[in-house]
Amino acid sequence: MSFFPMSYQLSASRIWFCARLGQIAYADARDLQLRLVDARQRDGGARDTVLLLEHPPVFTLGRRGGRESLLVPEETLARHGIPIVQVERGGNITYHGPGQLVVYPIVHLPGMRIGVVDMVDRLEEVMIRTCRDFGVAAERNSLNRGVWVGMRKIGAIGLAVRRGVSFHGLALNVDPDLAPFGFVQPCGLQGVGVTSIAAEAGRPVAMDEALSAAERNIEAVFGVRLEPVTTEALTKKGLLGL
Repeated sequence: MSFFPMSYQLSASRIWFCARLGQIAYADARDLQLRLVDARQRDGGARDTVLLLEHPPVFTLGRRGGRESLLVPEETLARHGIPIVQVERGGNITYHGPGQLVVYPIVHLPGMRIGVVDMVDRLEEVMIRTCRDFGVAAERNSLNRGVWVGMRKIGAIGLAVRRGVSFHGLALNVDPDLAPFGFVQPCGLQGVGVTSIAAEAGRPVAMDEALSAAERNIEAVFGVRLEPVTTEALTKKGLLGL
C-alpha cells in the first residue's frame, strides 16, 4: 500500500511547469537544468518545473564514480558511440538511452516542505505506480535505491540538490534496448540484472503511454498540478529570469 496521500489542496506553489522535451542530448538537458536551478534559486516566486525526456545513448558517472563497474573496455563504448560523462548527481554509473523515460524535477524542496530523502522516496513511488499502470509489480530493494522487479532493476534514482533546489532525478526503463546495460554491473552490484516495463509486461509500451502515466503519478504523489509548457517557453526571459 502506498504511504503517500493521493491528493493535496492545491495552491499556487503546488502548480509545476511540465515540459516534454522528446529526445535531447545529455549535455543540452544538463545545461537547461542548471539554468532552471539558477533561476529558481534567484526567484523565490518562480514555479517548480519537471522535465520529461529521453537521451541518446550515454553512460553517466555520479559522485560515487563507477568506472570500476565497467565490464568492457572504454574503447568498446567508443566503438558503439556511447560517451561517458561525469556529473554531480548521486549514485554510481548509469546508462541512458532511447526508450528510457527520464524525469528531472527542478523543485525547491523547502517550498514543498520535503527533504532529500523524501524526494527520493517520492520519485521511487512515481516509478512504482507507473509500472503498476502497465501490470508490472515493481518495488523497492534494500540493496540499492531505485525500483526493482525481483533482482532486476527497472528504475534508477540519481539526485542532486543545490541550495535547496533539486535536479537530475529518475530514469525508468520503458522499452529500451537492454543490451548496453550489459556493459556494466548495475549499481556496481554483482548478481543483479536490468529489465523494462515492456519486458515484464510482455508487450511493446509506447513512450507516450508512459509519459502520460508518469505525469498522473507525479501529480498524485507530490500533490501538484502539472501545467504543460513548451520547450520554447522554458527559454523565455520570464521563466529563466535571463
